[in-house]
Amino acid sequence: MLEQKQKGRLSRRALLSVMIIGVAVAVVFTVTPWNYIPTQVTENVTVIANTEYGCVGESQYGLSVVVSECDAKVGETVSATFNVPSGKLNGYWQELERRQNPMVNEWDRNVSGTGFSP
Repeated sequence: MLEQKQKGRLSRRALLSVMIIGVAVAVVFTVTPWNYIPTQVTENVTVIANTEYGCVGESQYGLSVVVSECDAKVGETVSATFNVPSGKLNGYWQELERRQNPMVNEWDRNVSGTGFSP
């Protein structure tokens, strides 16, 4: 018997390969790993404490930054270089938090303590 190949059709192996590549591309763009890659930032931070390792300052992103070889006093500003995750800079983490907790608004976040409902 003679075997005839149909022209214009993909083999099963080729179709499976294309599907795997498509899923891999979709996963890469869904997970967005670039939101977790650190970005180096240099800014002036306000010193909040002095330790044996140097000065501890607070950045505008709410991160504590240690500046080595620092002799500044509490309240002064010093220049610091540190790494911040990209998701914090571009707003990805805030948007993710908003989508995961849609019923929580600013008032709810600022309420502290415990109590009983009537």
